[in-house]
Amino acid sequence: MALSLSCHATLHLQHQVASRNNSNKNLDNVRSLVNRIGIASVQSSPVESLRNGHWVKLICGASFEDVVDIRNLSLVYTLAGVDCIDCAADASVVSAVNEGIQAARGIVDVRRPWVMISVNDDQDLHFRKAEFDPENCPIDCSRPCEIVCPANAISLQEETMKELSQVAGVSGVLKGGVITERCYGCGRCSPICPYDKINLVTYVRDAATIAKLIKRGNVDALEIHTNGRQTTPFQELWDKLGDSSKYLRLVAVSLPNIGDLTVSTMKTMFSIMQSRLHCLNLWQLDGRPMSGDIGRGATRETIAFAAQLALSNDRPPGFLQLAGGTNFHTVDGLKKERLFQSTSTLKNSINEELSSSLHTLIGGIAYGGYARKIVGRVLSSMQAQNGDASIEDHPEYLLAALVEALTLVGTVKCYDPSLISSAKVNCDP
Repeated sequence: MALSLSCHATLHLQHQVASRNNSNKNLDNVRSLVNRIGIASVQSSPVESLRNGHWVKLICGASFEDVVDIRNLSLVYTLAGVDCIDCAADASVVSAVNEGIQAARGIVDVRRPWVMISVNDDQDLHFRKAEFDPENCPIDCSRPCEIVCPANAISLQEETMKELSQVAGVSGVLKGGVITERCYGCGRCSPICPYDKINLVTYVRDAATIAKLIKRGNVDALEIHTNGRQTTPFQELWDKLGDSSKYLRLVAVSLPNIGDLTVSTMKTMFSIMQSRLHCLNLWQLDGRPMSGDIGRGATRETIAFAAQLALSNDRPPGFLQLAGGTNFHTVDGLKKERLFQSTSTLKNSINEELSSSLHTLIGGIAYGGYARKIVGRVLSSMQAQNGDASIEDHPEYLLAALVEALTLVGTVKCYDPSLISSAKVNCDP
């Protein structure tokens, strides 16, 4: 008996040692991959990235507030070399982003990306949540909302209730519903509900709270989402933000394509900001919002939007960045339009040092749904095995997630694809 216990203890210890050695090997592989690609050594500052057309922004989601996923996404994409991480204007979310960045830099000494928060001046697609009462749903519903949700933000379980067990034909009710912190308001669930039970509830971020958040010191950039059709709400928000812009490195305005009115609206908004704009500014060209994970064609609208503005000599100062429908095919689309890292001598900033310098027509690309999807698959697999874990504690998953992130970011940063492909062979969590 004693011998049996001793053998069992020895085997358990050997398993622990082997597991630890394998974990250390995978973490070394992460460091090796980042160093071989040269992310730490060749990475430019965010400003240089904008000027050279290498800028990449990760969009966590203006309404996505799952701090565990946000921390892990931030860690992975920091190692992949993004220039900026855009998140919800919530203190706990901002802290999660910064924690992820810090954890990444503890693994490899890469440059710290800017942290951006997103706000809205009026009702906006990015600032809404799905809501419904699952107990009002028929028990035999096929639940298409669960299937279509790209964020796994809807979870329904059948529950038998004692008081209903005696009622003929009634087996129970549905429980669960929308996981609020995971819902980012894409709206795909609402139109496919066969019983029209799902509502989309919009909200507007409080300007005073935003100003305080900016002044805390761990936010570098602000993005204002606007519909572009009315500038009064934009001015009201800008006025309420007061002097908080002086704490920022970048102010971005995200707007849709409103045709011939786009440039004139941009000029009006720039004139509103100009007297208190103490940093760089950027225009986010929101082609087809929250659709990059759908397929190749989703990126066409933002590329067309970029082509339209790149031809305009009358647009106001500010870098141009694509968003809305961006995915792995976006760079190819820009290349076909001869817009990828093509240079221009147009002014691009109120900063005198940059105002007349040579820069690219398109500063870079922001990736949201698609970026979260490709890394999210790895995170989901890890969580299924280990719960809400920190990804660096499971380096085999970190390596797999990093390869996915590098494949996307590398299209803009021009990383050597052969190095990423060779790493892919060695990562099978």
